[in-house]
Order: sequence, then C-alpha cells, then structure tokens
Amino acid sequence: MASWNSAFLLWFKNFRNIFQHKMREVHLGSHTVRSHGAALARTHMHDWLILLLLVVIEVILYIIHPFYRFVGKDMMEDLRYPFKSNTVPVWAVPMYAVLLPMLIFLIVYIRRKDVYDLHHAVLGLLFSILVTAVITDSIKNAVGRPRPDFFWRCFPDGKDAYDKWGNVICHGNKSVIKEGHKSFPSGHTSWSFAGMGFLSLYLSGKIKVFDRRGHVAKLCVIFLPLLVASLVGISRVDDYWHHWQDVFAGGLIGLVVSTFCYLQFFPPPYDANGWGTYAYFRVLEESIANTTNTANAGNQQNAIAGEIQIANQQEEQSDNGFMGMHLARDSNSTMGDVESGKS
Repeated sequence: MASWNSAFLLWFKNFRNIFQHKMREVHLGSHTVRSHGAALARTHMHDWLILLLLVVIEVILYIIHPFYRFVGKDMMEDLRYPFKSNTVPVWAVPMYAVLLPMLIFLIVYIRRKDVYDLHHAVLGLLFSILVTAVITDSIKNAVGRPRPDFFWRCFPDGKDAYDKWGNVICHGNKSVIKEGHKSFPSGHTSWSFAGMGFLSLYLSGKIKVFDRRGHVAKLCVIFLPLLVASLVGISRVDDYWHHWQDVFAGGLIGLVVSTFCYLQFFPPPYDANGWGTYAYFRVLEESIANTTNTANAGNQQNAIAGEIQIANQQEEQSDNGFMGMHLARDSNSTMGDVESGKS
C-alpha cells in the first residue's frame, strides 16, 4: 500500500510541474499576435477569402438598380413626407458598428494577450456585418419599396406626372430616385444591430452576465449597445427615410445574423465557458493531452476538466481584474489552492 501511495505522489508531483508550466504558457500571454497570429490567419485563410468575396458581392449589390415598383397617384398619400438629411450619416455607421467593437476587442487583447479571442472576435464581427449587408441589400433590390419621402425624390419641383398606366414618370436626380426604391429593409438598422448585437453578446460573455449571481447591473452594459442600435433605427423613421416595418425587419436581420456569427466562435454567454473562445479551450485540451500522453485516457480527461475548471475560477476572481479580462493569477498560488481544497 505504501508503494502505491509513493507512486501516486510521484505522479502527482510530475503532473503538477507540467501543469504549472502549461498554465503559465496558456494563461500568461503566450498566444500573442506575434507568436501565433500568422499561423492563426493561415488556418482561417478560407474564411478571410470568403469575407473578401462578400465585399465584392456587396459592392455589386450597391451598384445595380433595384426593382422599380409601380407607384400610382393614389399611393402617394403615404409617400409625401419631407425629403430630409440623415440624422445618422452613412459614414458614421461603420464607426460605431465596426470600429468601436474592434477597439473594445483590442483592449481585451491588451489585458489578456489572447490572439484567439482577438482574431475570432474581429472575424466574427466582420462576417456579421457583411452577411447582414448582403442579405439586406439583396432584399432591398428585390423588393424595391418606395421610401416615405419618395414623392419629393421623384418630383423635386412638386409637379407630379404619370404615364397611361398610372405609374410615376420621375424627373428628379437619377441617383436620388434609385435610393428612393430601397426602403425595405433598413440598412442603417440592420448594420447597427449586426455590430452592436455582436458586441452585446461579446460583452455578456466577458462579464459573465448569466452567472446566476443576480448582478442585474451587468445587464446595463449589454443593453447599452442594443439601445444605440434601437435609437439609430428610430432616427430612420423620424427622418422619413424608412417605414417602421423596414426598421423592424432590419433590426431582426442584424440580430439573427450576429447571433449565428458569434456562436461560430464563442460558447453561448450563459455557458460556464462563455468568457472564452472555443479555440482557447481547445488549446487547453491539446496542451494537457500532449504533456500527459503517457497517462491513461481517464487521467487525461480529468486533467483537461481540471484545467478548464481552474480557468473558469480564475475568471471569477473579480478582485484581480475588470470585466473578466484580467490576467491569470500566479500558477503556484493556483496549484496551492487546488492542493489546499480552495478550488
């Protein structure tokens, strides 16, 4: 019996040394842009190529003409709203829907040095935006719904004209008329919810909103991006560029696409591992599997589960960081907690 105890203690000491080394390697910033960025980009090369393809498709969809739907004189009652400028200009949309989330991703990377989190967040966000844009503009061109201010786009001098079938004969600026047939769905709103929706999901995972501890104040953090997107959608109705149905459909498209794109790279926010990427935990599993290949499968599975549990416990130490983005504690203290029964 003593020999079995000695053998077990020897195995545990060896495993502890290996575990400490791997915890330092995985948790203390070993996966940076410089060390793993190029390899990670090569792994996802096809994803980036598809992203470029989506850009080309979006440019084509913007250039081509939408369907010019029949617009009769009796329909003009709902299309005579003033032709106003945008409260939220087009150039501002990528600023808050793309660049702002990327800035937050970068701040998280600076604190955690996890290139997997940075890469997957950026890639997921760009896919969310571009897939939403392609879907939105495809529907815009296919439907060709007139905007609420279509009358003044078509007849800027207020003198309307119709052909023998009762359809409008526009004499306004061609590009303005073209835009006048792109009401459904709202592009501003879909882009806003695609970017802000992705950011909301990202933050909800990082600050562990659904950790069952009842910190309702965390909800304010994830509701703020959604509020911004909602106000943008409301501004589109206030500016008479969209009907309310356009805004509702645009918001729904953006939210659905952003959710799908987020879940490609991250566990659901309510998951215990929701603060990290799938790739991060895969690295944990591979690191322990490679260093304990002489052990049996059961020991490997226990070791993997132990690493993930400790990683989750480190993320829950709110006194050592902010928003779940702090660096891990010293691995010696981590192992001390394990041995003393604190973990």
